[in-house]
Amino acid sequence: MKFLDQAKIYIKSGAGGNGCISFRREKYIEFGGPNGGDGGNGGDVWAECVQNLNTLIDYRYQQHFAAQNGRPGMGKDRAGSNGDDCIIKVPPGTQILAEDGETLLADLTQPGERARLARGGNGGFGNAHFKSPTNQAPRHANPGQPGEELTIWLRMKLIADAGLIGLPNAGKSTFLAAVSAAKPKIADYPFTTLYPNLGVVRAGDIDFVLADLPGLIEGAGEGAGLGDRFLGHVERCRVLLHLVDATSSDVAADYKTVRRELKSYGNDLEKKKEIVALSKADSLDDETLAERRDALKKAARKTPLILSAVSGRGVKDALYALTREITRIDDAEDAENADAGPWKP
Repeated sequence: MKFLDQAKIYIKSGAGGNGCISFRREKYIEFGGPNGGDGGNGGDVWAECVQNLNTLIDYRYQQHFAAQNGRPGMGKDRAGSNGDDCIIKVPPGTQILAEDGETLLADLTQPGERARLARGGNGGFGNAHFKSPTNQAPRHANPGQPGEELTIWLRMKLIADAGLIGLPNAGKSTFLAAVSAAKPKIADYPFTTLYPNLGVVRAGDIDFVLADLPGLIEGAGEGAGLGDRFLGHVERCRVLLHLVDATSSDVAADYKTVRRELKSYGNDLEKKKEIVALSKADSLDDETLAERRDALKKAARKTPLILSAVSGRGVKDALYALTREITRIDDAEDAENADAGPWKP
């Protein structure tokens, strides 16, 4: 299935049905009175988060969605039926934005969550609604109210516990393939990964979701390369594993480039917990590897892990480091929720 994380669609809620003007006319009933029924309400447009989706590709081929109009009222006090709702199904982690691309309308992260995007119009009153002792034969009815029309953006942000970041060809896809059943494309040229890949990783007794994100280059925060398009997926990650290619001549500069782009993008990405690792350690001798490690340690101000997804060196250490951080963050969130106490209206 092709990956698509952004789509623009047009939605329209149903219009309400018109009220009916009708009078009861029977042979032996001289003053039957008004009996026009009310119109039905128009259908709403809802967005619903479902479990079995992981892309917005369906909305590339269909961009217009409309709810059903309400049926008009009829004589003999018969009210029109309400219009059927239109339900737009989206994957977990989908944000729904207004046409300007900035105003957030809804953020659906858990399966089963729903948000009403457009309310259907109310049905009009029939003339039976207006009868009174002083107006026993009303000859007017209300028209149904129109529905709402909106152009909205759907933007999906992957929900993953941990994310892999780094420059192109830093070994992110190789690492994901080594620790999970995912099969990302792997090749010896930059930008092999054109869209994020997810894999379920098991470390000890804990399972977590690991996301391989397309490589970042200098200027990604302002739109260069592919990274700026997928940096939004990093927002959902609890912890980041920053891979730096050990075969690079300047590992410190590579590390700082990615950190600058995270900060330039905003949304506090640079404040996320980060684990730094030197990848492709099997390609260097011990002396050169030690030099690169010291240079990266000075730039990152933390001791980097030594990692080789091909030989398996340091892979378990990296997974357990990610697991510890994810567990720590989960425990902190649980404690915060417990301190808040039960919700009260």
